[in-house]
Amino acid sequence: MGTLRDLQLALQLKTEELRQRDTLIDELELEMDTKDDLIRQLQTELDKHRSPSHHSPNSVDSAGAPDEPQRTKRQAISAEPTALDPSQLSHVTLTSYSKGKESRELIQRALLENDFMKHLEHGQILTIMDCMHPTSLAQGCCVIQEGDDGSIVYVLEEGKVEVTKEGKKLCTINPGKVFGELAILYNCTRTATVTALTDIKLWAIDRQRFQTIMMRTGLIKHAQYMEFLCSVPSFQSLPEDVLSKLADGLEETHYSEGDYIIRQGATGDTFFIISEGQVKVTQQKSDNEEQMFLNTLSRGEWFGEQALKGEDVRTASVTALGDVTCLVIDRESFKQLIEGLDDVSSKHYDSDELKAKLQAEEVFFSSVSLSDITTVCILGVGGFSRVELVSMADQVQLKNEPSRSFALKVLKKRHILDTSQQDHILSERRIMMDAHSPFTIRLYRTFRDAKYLYMLLEACLGGELWTLLRDRGSFDDGTTRFYTGCVIEALAFLHCRGIIYRDLKPENIILDHRGYAKLVDFGFAKKVGLGKKTWTFCGTPEYVAPEIILNKGHDSSADCWSLGILIYELLSGSPPFSGSDPMKTYNIILRGIDMIEFPKKITKNAANLIKRLCRDNPSERLGNQKSGVKDIQKHKWFEGFDWEGLRQGTMDSPFTPRVDGPLDNRNFDYFPEDTEDPPADEESGWDLEFY
Repeated sequence: MGTLRDLQLALQLKTEELRQRDTLIDELELEMDTKDDLIRQLQTELDKHRSPSHHSPNSVDSAGAPDEPQRTKRQAISAEPTALDPSQLSHVTLTSYSKGKESRELIQRALLENDFMKHLEHGQILTIMDCMHPTSLAQGCCVIQEGDDGSIVYVLEEGKVEVTKEGKKLCTINPGKVFGELAILYNCTRTATVTALTDIKLWAIDRQRFQTIMMRTGLIKHAQYMEFLCSVPSFQSLPEDVLSKLADGLEETHYSEGDYIIRQGATGDTFFIISEGQVKVTQQKSDNEEQMFLNTLSRGEWFGEQALKGEDVRTASVTALGDVTCLVIDRESFKQLIEGLDDVSSKHYDSDELKAKLQAEEVFFSSVSLSDITTVCILGVGGFSRVELVSMADQVQLKNEPSRSFALKVLKKRHILDTSQQDHILSERRIMMDAHSPFTIRLYRTFRDAKYLYMLLEACLGGELWTLLRDRGSFDDGTTRFYTGCVIEALAFLHCRGIIYRDLKPENIILDHRGYAKLVDFGFAKKVGLGKKTWTFCGTPEYVAPEIILNKGHDSSADCWSLGILIYELLSGSPPFSGSDPMKTYNIILRGIDMIEFPKKITKNAANLIKRLCRDNPSERLGNQKSGVKDIQKHKWFEGFDWEGLRQGTMDSPFTPRVDGPLDNRNFDYFPEDTEDPPADEESGWDLEFY
């Protein structure tokens, strides 16, 4: 009995000890939460009074570590627009440089082992190797100087080089390694110095030759695929943009001598076009009979067409005669791209009421001059631009809106010219003047003088979505759905007009006084036309699609990729792909979305949508198939979402910003007055559209 009582007493003491420990842990956790809240509040206040970096083409900003919240605005980057005419690329002569067998093997091995280059096609790697030219440097010579503009990538064949940053040694590079590869993607500043430790021998290729190889390869292949498809009777009636998507969806498969490509009697769902080689078609009438030869098919011919229509029992066998390459597409992919084609999201917001309003605005703003505009404060600052909150003189107020304010974007002409961004700026103006969607920022009028360009914009005083995300850390499903819905409506409006946006991120989404989201900053938007592609590398590193990184040519499907990244970031607080520098970020992107471990806060349906938007093959992305954005809107994650209420503006927003009048800038970070000396005059005349 005594032993039992002793045990009971010991148990009571242990229970009390554990209870006290739990209480102490709860108190410590509460104290930690309080400290975390205080730290977040202090960080928010610091961020509000810190001048953040803003949109600045031609500069690169390294992202934060993946496990840290993004505290500063990410800068977009842009290559100079290519001077190459895609229609002439097939006739461009590329100079080859002779190399011994050992040199060829070393270069090829180095390219295939490089995290970026290994994603290129085999033919591209061989062409790059052929076009690399030799260069030799003596011990102590500088190969790359930190801070210089870079345009060349190197393969080291002999000797050793040392990499230093700000005078500190980072590493030593031995023969058989690639370095400087970021410079062949776009014009950027070298982030480290590379010095020869010994006499060295290098092989090098510059950005223009590299991009010529990439563009030419992609264009020639796409043209061949289109030619093949046009020869198939079932496809001849398809519009060019649909054929282009179908060409993007074709995948190469390889067969060896005697391989069965199709077996008679088997069920199949795949259509084949012969890209290289020949195949033999045979048929067996009964089990007892030998196979009878029917035909030989060669390059450009096809078989298995009936499988796309659902008649999937193979009536003949097809075998490879030697090495054969086929382009294939399966029935499901074909149906996603072709069947049920309709005019998706072609709503033009062109009611008679809207037309009358636009005409009245056009008449009013045509009479406004710069002298009628008064600056209230600065809303944002960038490398070559600033955005001001402005008001109008009393005598030129818009009828029925006497106290309205506007945003004035001011751009330095000299900087635009120095960084070859004229085409982007002109494109921005043209697109925005015609963009009359409730989910894109309005441009009313432009002006110009000797130093600056001016864009008079709609003022949305609810603040940037980036600021809200920074302060809250992340959003729940409902909040993310609302903002994503606004973005989808904006992209649908642009895409059905053949316009791609190319810089989707929280920094470029602004809230109006109701809390509705709109796309701003159309500096990288481009009208390419339906079924067409463009090649200029631009966007924000964490958001660019694989085909932009690999210079394959891109279209509106690149925006679908970025939409998946946006949803992930809004739900988790940080993007899925993020490295310590842009090149590391691009290499992580090229590994694919399936290599990313999703946080638990991202639900199963949300994760499914993100992964379907972020497919490596653009033709497989949701939003880039037969029903366009309707496929995204019908996804399970959007089940029950009031799309019509969103379009009509009757849906409640998850966050209503406080805006006390047209001059209230409380929802924007503080920026001091611009004290920089005015830039030099620039009167070459490229900007005459900004009258």
